Amino acid sequence: MFTLKRIAVCISILTIASAALAQAPQFGQPIAPADIAAWDISIGPDGVGLPPGRGTAFEGEAIYVANCQACHGEKATRPNDALAGALVGGMGTLAPDKIPMKTVGSFWPYATTLFDYVRRAMPFQESKSLTADEVYAVSAYILNLNGIVESNDVLDAQSLPKVRMPNRDGFIPFPRNPK
Repeated sequence: MFTLKRIAVCISILTIASAALAQAPQFGQPIAPADIAAWDISIGPDGVGLPPGRGTAFEGEAIYVANCQACHGEKATRPNDALAGALVGGMGTLAPDKIPMKTVGSFWPYATTLFDYVRRAMPFQESKSLTADEVYAVSAYILNLNGIVESNDVLDAQSLPKVRMPNRDGFIPFPRNPK
């Protein structure tokens, strides 16, 4: 009798489990293209995807002070740490005999990457809150502090991809992507 009870329980469990597995999971809902569009904001090195807008370093200083200085320090020179390091400096530190200081000016290969990152992830406590004009201006300010653009240079969708970063040629192409 005890064995029949176990067999009956096993058959019941298997019957219920197989019925549950036959049914598709009921998680979430289909995503609409408009929902994806808000996050499909990648910017390539060539500038494809840059939004309309413009900004100068002069305009970007006030935006930086209000939104970025608390984490990155005055003039973006806060020493490197795990959360928010320096954005300026480090020129010439990517040599074998030096301790590398990877900043926007010393390491990043494309100015469009700066725009993309600021637009997507900054300020830390309120990501995606800056307008396109503000992102262009903050990007110009950081590039100006690194000596890459002048304070009155206008950055926009046409000029930003043309900015030549000091370390643009400092990367080895990935073998599966021979560009």
